[in-house]
Amino acid sequence: MPPGPRLPGAGLSRWKMNRFPNPPALRPVVGATRLLAALVAVLLVPACALASGASETSGVVMPPEYAVAPFVLLLLAIAVLPLAWPHFWERNRNKAIVAGIVSLPILAYYLANDVPRLLVTLEDYLGFIVLLWSLYTISGGIVLRGNLTATPGTNTAFLAIGAVLANLFGTTGASMLLIRPMLRTNQDRQHKTHTFVFFIFIVSNIAGCLTPLGDPPLYMGFLKGIPFAWTLVLWPEWLFLNAALLGIYYLWDRRAFAREAPGELAQDIADNEPVRLQGWLNVALIAGVLVTIFLSGQVGLPWYVRDAVMVGLGLASYLLTPKALHRANAFTFNAIIEVAVLFLGIFVTMVPALVLLQYQGQELGVTEPWQYFWATGALSSFLDNTPTYLTFLALAQGSLDAPQAIDLLKSVDGMAILEAISLGAVFMGANTYIGNGPNFMVKAIAEERGKTRVAMPSFGGYMLYSCAILLPLFAIVSVLFFVLRIAG
Repeated sequence: MPPGPRLPGAGLSRWKMNRFPNPPALRPVVGATRLLAALVAVLLVPACALASGASETSGVVMPPEYAVAPFVLLLLAIAVLPLAWPHFWERNRNKAIVAGIVSLPILAYYLANDVPRLLVTLEDYLGFIVLLWSLYTISGGIVLRGNLTATPGTNTAFLAIGAVLANLFGTTGASMLLIRPMLRTNQDRQHKTHTFVFFIFIVSNIAGCLTPLGDPPLYMGFLKGIPFAWTLVLWPEWLFLNAALLGIYYLWDRRAFAREAPGELAQDIADNEPVRLQGWLNVALIAGVLVTIFLSGQVGLPWYVRDAVMVGLGLASYLLTPKALHRANAFTFNAIIEVAVLFLGIFVTMVPALVLLQYQGQELGVTEPWQYFWATGALSSFLDNTPTYLTFLALAQGSLDAPQAIDLLKSVDGMAILEAISLGAVFMGANTYIGNGPNFMVKAIAEERGKTRVAMPSFGGYMLYSCAILLPLFAIVSVLFFVLRIAG
């Protein structure tokens, strides 16, 4: 029987299948690509609708309520895509594509209706990312060498030092500076997972609430007009919570240390090597960043002068630091590029949410400081704490009729609410791996192959630690500092 007529394109289709197979390893990428195509289709139509959907209230361009959808979608993508398509998400280019696509409707809306507000947002973003980049770059040239005996006292001292350094180097800088020395110190111990969970609790999050350098939310508050030294009023909560966590950790590690085999402890003692710091030039440059931020608030340096000085300090660090120190820290710009591309999308898409909260936030019924503490903290646990802080700061301004963030400090209620928002954002970023940027970086470094590898808990396993340890402490903080103190 002669073969039937050959359909046009049939040979080409077979050639494509043979030439470009779709092995299982590529399926996550294919799935993510289809998701991106769906996002384009879903978001381009709302972009056109948004561009013509503006209204004005007292001279303020009010976006429609559904304009917050891209913001929510981007935050969900940041939370879900690393778990659903990890191979796709590990490339910064793909993160930039997702953030750019989701931002399109909001860009179209503000380019058509309110360009000045978009420019102010981009100025805030630039100040935010310049600080993070300079601290990240400079701390990458500071190396702590050595291998101490991993006793409970030594580990607790490490965490206590980190609690102080987090306010000077930022939680990201302090985490990157201390994580590898702490891994080397504990490499001969078998029971050590809890140590690095507490490291994330303290060094990567809770410790960084005393200066605007400590955690990105507080720096954004500084850029919004909150005085540099105002965060020092948070020292009672900082002292209480860090002291409680250090005490709990010390008791826990004593029990874990007692379970170590004698041979392992003997090897740990034999490997002892005094700690020494290299890269002192970068310590001076970190001090330069701190002085620049302080002076910008005291003498009113223009934002572009402040940012240019910090960029110069970061470039000086990168160019003058010996490459051997960068190699010792396994330093690359990958992590800060990830932060830069994702937060550009976050800053753009969160503008409608900030405007709506500032001018219509009274309708939500969040009025008491303890409510702000838990509401800010709950969202900071699963979203990033910086946009969450800005969202509730705008809500507080709208509720208390405060046109500028600094106006919150003119009343007792405003100051209490600002304290609650600041502490909720900084403290509860520790509840999950995705609450604050350094959390995942510490996890990834701890899980790297080699003698120092630590079996870190899963996403859910980490939350068991945080729910059992942190939530009761947060409840005590809210009662002591937001209920009883205000009632008294």
